[in-house]
Amino acid sequence: MAYQIPAIAKGVFESLVEFWQWYERSRQAAIAANIDSLELDWLLERVAGIDKLALRLRQIEPDVSVQLKLDSLWQQRLCDRLPVQYLAGETTWRDLDLYVTPAVLIPRPETELLIDLAWDYCDRTKADTGEWVDLGTGSGAIALGLAKALPKANIHAVDRSAEALAIAKQNALRHGLESQIRFYQGNWFEPLEAIRGKVAGMVSNPPYIPTAEVEQLQPEVRDCEPRLALDGGSDGLEAIRYLIATAPFYLAIGGYWIVEVMVGQAPTVAEMLARSGLYAQIEIHQDRSGIERFVAAIVSVR
Repeated sequence: MAYQIPAIAKGVFESLVEFWQWYERSRQAAIAANIDSLELDWLLERVAGIDKLALRLRQIEPDVSVQLKLDSLWQQRLCDRLPVQYLAGETTWRDLDLYVTPAVLIPRPETELLIDLAWDYCDRTKADTGEWVDLGTGSGAIALGLAKALPKANIHAVDRSAEALAIAKQNALRHGLESQIRFYQGNWFEPLEAIRGKVAGMVSNPPYIPTAEVEQLQPEVRDCEPRLALDGGSDGLEAIRYLIATAPFYLAIGGYWIVEVMVGQAPTVAEMLARSGLYAQIEIHQDRSGIERFVAAIVSVR
């Protein structure tokens, strides 16, 4: 069922009272559509530049052009289930404001810990220089996070999608990191022959949702985010198997391997790493909610 709020009379808010009437209608429509009403506040902040305190104190008066845009965007959120990040064209991840479009997966807060785990590894081993790779870079979030955390490293970011790489490059330019990151279009390690056997660390958030489960996702994810970044094959582990098998040919001995996995997959991935005989120091790490979200290992044999 589509939930829709009444359009703004004559296309504009004719008074501040009318704006707040629209705001309350919009919040109630969100609740009816099972959408967090705080998303409306987030959109107001991003599109109209209204900070949270001004919103709480109701000390705002959007201009006509912003009023029209707000109404149009919120209609799309309610009726088309488009995520607010795509509607605003950006999101915040760690300390980075990133451009996002439906060509890229929206970076999630739990993925931020991949950067912390990579940094912890470098702090222990002094491996903060050399070649680091982000496979399946999407918006470039992980690559940018690595570049900021490891300023002495060279970052190589790979994605199959030309559209995603265009967004990632814009994000690198936005944060002045374009000289530290090289972008490649291709499948996983394939474009990286020039650094074969020299990679100090590989970080990836690959597709890991089983094909049958993709259809059960919320419409905001299933219908709006790129299927390429979601569908991990029949058991969700297709890409991860590939990364386990191929990484030792590209990583140096002692190179760091870390991926994000789906809830419940970590023990299986750890077993796969152990069974390959190519890795040591296999570890499972939890996210901030206590969910086993990441698997890391060290390449021990090539």
